Amino acid sequence: MKKHLLSLSAFLIVLGTASAQNQQQLEKTFDSHLSSENIGKTIKELTLRPHYLGSPGSKEVAENLLAKFKSYGWDAEIATYQVLFPSPKVRILEMTAPTKYKAVLKEPAYKEDATSGHPDQLPSYNAWSADGDVSAELVFVNFGLPEDYLTLEKLGIDVKGKIVIARYGRSWRGIKPKVAQEHGAIGCIIYSDPKEDGYYQGDVYPKGSFKNEFGVQRGSIMDMVIYPGDPLTPFIGATPNAKRLAREDAENLLKIPVLPISYHDAQPLLESLGGPVAPEDWRGALPFTYHIGPGKTSVRLKLEFDWKIVPAYNVIAKIKGTDYPDQWIVRGNHHDAWNPGANDPISGIASMMEEAKSIGELVKNGYKPKRTLVYCAWDAEEPGLIGSTEWVEDHVAELKQKAVVYINSDGNGRGFLSAGGSHGLESMVDGIAKDVIDPQTNVSIYDRLKAREIVSAGSDKARKDNMAKKSMSISALGSGSDYSAFLQHAGVPSLNIGFGGENAGGEYHTAYDSYDYYSRFGDPGFNYGRALSQTIGRAVLRMANADTLPFEFKNLHKTISSYVTEMISMTDQMRESTAVYNQVISGNNHQLAADPAKPEKLPIPKAEVPYIDFSVLQNSLVKLESSALALSERIAKGNIPGTSLKALNEALYQAEQSLLTKDGLPRRPWYKHTIYAPGFYTGYGVKTMPGVREAIEQRDWKEAQDQIRISADAINRLAEHLNNTTKLAQ
Repeated sequence: MKKHLLSLSAFLIVLGTASAQNQQQLEKTFDSHLSSENIGKTIKELTLRPHYLGSPGSKEVAENLLAKFKSYGWDAEIATYQVLFPSPKVRILEMTAPTKYKAVLKEPAYKEDATSGHPDQLPSYNAWSADGDVSAELVFVNFGLPEDYLTLEKLGIDVKGKIVIARYGRSWRGIKPKVAQEHGAIGCIIYSDPKEDGYYQGDVYPKGSFKNEFGVQRGSIMDMVIYPGDPLTPFIGATPNAKRLAREDAENLLKIPVLPISYHDAQPLLESLGGPVAPEDWRGALPFTYHIGPGKTSVRLKLEFDWKIVPAYNVIAKIKGTDYPDQWIVRGNHHDAWNPGANDPISGIASMMEEAKSIGELVKNGYKPKRTLVYCAWDAEEPGLIGSTEWVEDHVAELKQKAVVYINSDGNGRGFLSAGGSHGLESMVDGIAKDVIDPQTNVSIYDRLKAREIVSAGSDKARKDNMAKKSMSISALGSGSDYSAFLQHAGVPSLNIGFGGENAGGEYHTAYDSYDYYSRFGDPGFNYGRALSQTIGRAVLRMANADTLPFEFKNLHKTISSYVTEMISMTDQMRESTAVYNQVISGNNHQLAADPAKPEKLPIPKAEVPYIDFSVLQNSLVKLESSALALSERIAKGNIPGTSLKALNEALYQAEQSLLTKDGLPRRPWYKHTIYAPGFYTGYGVKTMPGVREAIEQRDWKEAQDQIRISADAINRLAEHLNNTTKLAQ
């Protein structure tokens, strides 16, 4: 067989021919123990009350999960960390001029939603906002991204000393106050505009699925692109005796007060604004003309928080492997939520627990995984990936030795497969996607996803390319869920898998992310919960049982090569556009100079884009291509001596660590992966080859050249590691 792990039949190459039928039967039996109905019951059971970090409900959920794991036959415990968590004490937002208005800041209960009026409900707020009492003129900044401030600059509008109001969308929420603070704003309000998240999209809750006028998206604004986890214990686990920073020294905490509000509360503020009419693409769906300000509209924002050290309860369950007990297949999903959290995260953890139940049944009937299975229910993900990060930091040396893979899920819903992660695992994901049947269409989840990509293609060429595709591509991972510490800090190969696309709505991080909402709009019948269990369950079982682990580094080489091609093209385009811009500026300035009424400040030409030498990076890719091909061909031949398998497999899963750099990324050393990281100004969104790409985007040419060398060194290390791995298979 020439192709490596394209489907279960191709899994022979890593499993061993004699075991293939056993694996097929194992997966069939695994499926037989999965129940959509039971997943629905678990979702309802775990969402009866709010269970945010530090709440009584959080401990209840952790203990519930612990009891479930033990009843399934797993060896389970709770690993507790002591972490910082702010909860709101005072929330005041009021318009003081030209008229008076005090924001409601309250989501009403509905009879259609049994938990929407629960007394333990956490009020709407942004975790990690600073305390503050500020009053100032209000300025509308669109989505609050760097490019929006360039528009403000062209209009002559300065936000220094002002309070800004930004709408949710187009980036992670924490970028909005970060950029506002950098531009001198003293406060930030974030609201959900009905154009993106409300009646413009469809009927609102409880009639329909979209955000009603009172719904508010809570969420963290920790600057996680600096580092995630407990802000006071970077690089180390937040154990009781951990040395902690002073809060004012935590680099990932902002210094201005920030508050999320509903579009009910945003409407009077925005409607009162004067100043220029907002550009067309800044206008939302509220029933008035959008203006930018500043001017007559002033607001007061007062926030005060209770900054406490609280326990975070991670539930860790294991089934010990027979052949390779020190090789771990790690699976995780968080259990904490902002309130009920039926979609985020309980839909994912209910599927994970169904996997654990089914695997427990297999073990009771004689199944013995070759590798140790480690299932993790994380606490404190919502405030900043805290539970998983603290556990990884606390066990980083052990994980680098033992962790074969980390497989993550989060919220899940009806729709299409989504998978991202380490591209050395792309072939394995492709094979699984072709083996799992979509519950709605009765074709494989791969075929359904491919059909969607063909239909939604933006051009004839893209449509033809999608039709010609024979295998699934996975995306690169940025941040926003619990894989971050595993992949980007420890170098553990990782995957993030889920379903969605037909579950659009406005419940995200509101009080209405409930069982009543989810059972109507998220995944009616909970069939995609079962599909998630089937998909990730196969990944777990195949990784646990493989004689030779299913890594394919030819895919990784191809992917990194595409990133380098993109950056070369980006640099060339910047050079050309800079030359054109400067030519136009030069001509305009010459005309302005002759005008008696010329402005005091003429536009300044941009610095020319110098030649950037990518050759060292291109040469490293040549080496990687050769070493990846040689390793793939050797594994494809089979007949690897049993005495070599343990060392070979260790080398395969530790290869990802070659791509880490000791000093980390510029200005954020916690992130050590040279290929995958969240962008400095994208938050959740990924920046591939971040050291190089972001230096180019910031026009820091010296740093770009330095990062090219650092990235090339990492790729060369990987190539040499793969060469040595091939030798182990002889």
